[in-house]
Amino acid sequence: MDSSNLPAPPGGTWPTLDPGWVWLVGAGPGDPGLMTLHGLNALRQADVIVYDALVEPAILDWARPDADRIYAGKRGGKPSAKQRDISLHLVELAQAGRRVLRLKGGDPFVFGRGGEEAQTLVQHGVPIRIVPGISAGIGGLAYAGIPVTHRDINQSVTFLTGHDQTGATPTSVNWAAVSEGAQVIVMYMAMKHLAGITAALIDAGRAPDEPVAIVTRATLPDQRVLETTLAHAVDDAAAAAVDPPAIVCVGRSVLMRQVLDWTGMMAGEPVRNPDPLGRGRPAEQA
Repeated sequence: MDSSNLPAPPGGTWPTLDPGWVWLVGAGPGDPGLMTLHGLNALRQADVIVYDALVEPAILDWARPDADRIYAGKRGGKPSAKQRDISLHLVELAQAGRRVLRLKGGDPFVFGRGGEEAQTLVQHGVPIRIVPGISAGIGGLAYAGIPVTHRDINQSVTFLTGHDQTGATPTSVNWAAVSEGAQVIVMYMAMKHLAGITAALIDAGRAPDEPVAIVTRATLPDQRVLETTLAHAVDDAAAAAVDPPAIVCVGRSVLMRQVLDWTGMMAGEPVRNPDPLGRGRPAEQA
């Protein structure tokens, strides 16, 4: 319960995780350094941590040595805990007077079912705190050198999930509207239905040669980035043996990786193209 070894926050003290409370915390996309200070504070206080499959295991090393660690990962196609059971287990732990940390990969409110779990807790009278995290659709792409917004490319970005509650391609998504109106598309959990999604976008008018990036193990030392196009994404992903989980980005922002692949530059790789958009002018004159 001691957070004294954390730097004091300006103008105050760190919030206390009290018995009977549940904090839903985003652990970020993988790199432990992307964990927030509020998240680290929660790890130092919790006496039980219920964590997801996408939480980097090294992050748990920051927890109290005596804290209980409960795995509640849900992975497609593999035996997983039912969401109802996870939510009700959080209720039970809180009602037993435990200091509960629900640790979720990325951000708990971005395709993480954090809203469902939080609603269940509130309906059962359990007090909660939400600690946002860096979502893989932003942080993971940043580590790949792909900005989700760029003034020369887009003034909007659309985030999609690649499957619905049944595990199928989302039928509620208006693919024609997305194809026409989304300048940059960022998709979570899309690999299983990538063929159907790319076909739907092309059928709705998206250019087959539009740039696509698929990022796996985002922000971690073994991160992989596949650069392809909408028409070739499925075949190229199969040839490269790309496995989920992955973030898929569709749009011209992918081209910026040619100049912003900072992890490649750190490894000594040359800049491929300092002007990937072909603007013919320095960036500061944009």
